[in-house]
Amino acid sequence: MTYYGSKELANSFRTVRNNTIAVAQDIPEDKYGFQTAPGARTVAQTLVHIAFAPRLALQIHRVERRRTMEGFDFSAFLASSVAAEQANHSKAQIVEMLRTSGDDLAAWLGGLTEDFLAEEVGYPQGMTPPVKTRFEMLLGLKEHEMHHRAQLMTMERMLGVVPHLTRQMQERIAAMQTTSKAGA
Repeated sequence: MTYYGSKELANSFRTVRNNTIAVAQDIPEDKYGFQTAPGARTVAQTLVHIAFAPRLALQIHRVERRRTMEGFDFSAFLASSVAAEQANHSKAQIVEMLRTSGDDLAAWLGGLTEDFLAEEVGYPQGMTPPVKTRFEMLLGLKEHEMHHRAQLMTMERMLGVVPHLTRQMQERIAAMQTTSKAGA
């Protein structure tokens, strides 16, 4: 029995992406150039990086349906993503990129079969582990986004913005306290 398949993967990715979009919307556009240190990505570059990340997985798993990563030219493929990160984009354009790439990926993920997710993909010699399932590789997309979203939430704090997840938790606690006082 499988408890976590393509539908759950798609739904969990949608949740992660919706939270990333909320962060993107909460940060004022005039702060999109903020970076935590010289050489670090700006807010805008981090968001564009997140928006472009699914392209790699889609190329590997949907377009080429690779069974091995041996010979895949990561540098050439990622060059367009790096160029996009460096380009100027408005906040509205970035939010739309996040929405569009997220919707495309989630729709595709939701239709995958267990057999497809169980297929193994070999890594170049010397890499550990030498093989991963497509499921594990695709789950890595969500982990990658959450990693960068944590960076963005730190940037929010540095900019004086309370992250939406913190605000939501504070609202739930306040509601529980109000209910508790009313019942006392």
